Amino acid sequence: MARLTGARPVAARRWGCAAAFLLLLLTVQAAQKADLSGDTTAATINHSLTLLQRLQELLQNGNGSDSVLRVRSAASDEAKVFHTHQLLLSLQSEVFESLLRNQSVVTLHEPPETAALFDKFIRYLYCGGVSILLHQAIPLHQLASKYRVWGLQRGVAEYMRSHLASESSQGHVVGWYHYAVRVGDAALQESCLQFLAWNLSAVLGSAEWGSVSVELLLLLLERSDLVLHSELELYTAVEGWLSRRQPEAPVAERVLRAIRYPMIAPSQLFRLQAQSAVLARHRGAVQDLLFQAFQFHAASPLHFAKYFDVNCSMFLPRNYLAPSWGSQWVITNPARDDRSTSFQTQLGPSSHDAGKRVTWNVLFSPRWLPVSLRPVYSDSVSGAIQPVRIEDGRPRLVITPAMSSPDFAGVTFQKTVLVGVRQQGRVLVKHAYSFHQSSDEAPDFLAHADLQKRTSEYLIDNSLHLHIIIKPVYHALIKVKK
Repeated sequence: MARLTGARPVAARRWGCAAAFLLLLLTVQAAQKADLSGDTTAATINHSLTLLQRLQELLQNGNGSDSVLRVRSAASDEAKVFHTHQLLLSLQSEVFESLLRNQSVVTLHEPPETAALFDKFIRYLYCGGVSILLHQAIPLHQLASKYRVWGLQRGVAEYMRSHLASESSQGHVVGWYHYAVRVGDAALQESCLQFLAWNLSAVLGSAEWGSVSVELLLLLLERSDLVLHSELELYTAVEGWLSRRQPEAPVAERVLRAIRYPMIAPSQLFRLQAQSAVLARHRGAVQDLLFQAFQFHAASPLHFAKYFDVNCSMFLPRNYLAPSWGSQWVITNPARDDRSTSFQTQLGPSSHDAGKRVTWNVLFSPRWLPVSLRPVYSDSVSGAIQPVRIEDGRPRLVITPAMSSPDFAGVTFQKTVLVGVRQQGRVLVKHAYSFHQSSDEAPDFLAHADLQKRTSEYLIDNSLHLHIIIKPVYHALIKVKK
């Protein structure tokens, strides 16, 4: 804590202390920039840690201070008092430079949550470092933004982007997303949105699902990259959200119309119509979508596509984790050698194709080499092969259908590979690769992964956890006049 009492020092002492700071800084910088090239006697003398310790002591004891910050909050009648040094505050913040230009005592008014962290904030201005917890991220970011301490602002934003998967009792990603929208941080906003989309099943069952705003809910429902068990799971969660929030009818109807009813089996649709209070209350708003879903399940997709536009999101599956849509594959010691597996998926979501299956073959290679890097024979007499390093290769995953069928007419397949990682003790989706039938593999699959290291963030207990999803996409082949 800063010293709370004490007389204001004289000007000579004040500027003498400031000059000492500058001299120490210049000495350290000069030592670090010493030219070491070609001189074996050169060395770097670095006392920066000592300097940081001295700066901490200056803040703690208030020695040589020439300015006072009084921080008031509605939560307390007593102001926090910080005896500070104008030079150090001005170096870090143009706002403080302006505030302290013509006065030495400044009163600041802060909300309770930022006032509680003001000592951490001031310590960063002196020492360039600060410890941070999940619940402190937003208040520290607010302080950094208000006083234009850009380095701290960037650092807190990076902390938030890298701690989306951290465990918290009430959840924090939804709150961080809403905050990012308010302050206009597009990068943090997109990172939060992507995390929520790829780990939606975990979010649906958490306390933070109820805090999702209407705008965020609609953004999520628009996406086809949501990772969850089934569309029915999504409908159940949306129904719970509507029951708790009780939005106005137009909002509720817009939310319900974003559900992809053709992706729900007819038996489940019948049950929803009979048992869902939310659906009964807004039946008129979605009756046409339910009727269309039953038509979709009753006819062959090829015949259905003659009369209805299937090139829309309503008929595009999301990333469903149910077994009929794909398979999990855990590869132990993935850097060791090539592996292969096979699995079956349903031809499509239509009940007309319920009994039709497609078999898929999958090949994983940890060290595939492009043609440009493959060994070639040299022109020397020995005919030696040019050496190729293991690290020149890259992981490769190839997914191909084991058969072709007339049933494939009007259908292409989008392949999605999810990579599970362990973060703060939780297994979550951090990477997703998608490619279509025209390609058998994702060109950038695990491009930056080092599978040789057992500590790689892509590995869980030295195993690569993949989940492969096959998404049938329908296309209209013939247009029939209605």
